[in-house]
Amino acid sequence: MIKIIAVLCSLSSPDNCYEQMVTNSDFADVSVQSCLMGAPQLADWMKQHPAERLAAWRCVVGKQSSRGA
Repeated sequence: MIKIIAVLCSLSSPDNCYEQMVTNSDFADVSVQSCLMGAPQLADWMKQHPAERLAAWRCVVGKQSSRGA
């Protein structure tokens, strides 16, 4: 599973930035390649955050559970 971490900055205070995991059913099947290219769904997700600017994003591969030996 690929997780997208967005870096969002406030439009009213551009130095006020924070990271947020993007959660949306549209991102359930995002591939690594799509994520690295900007995940087209990210633009739609940003429409839900009109007071913020997308400064950056990163892709993280979800952790898989491991078995103890």
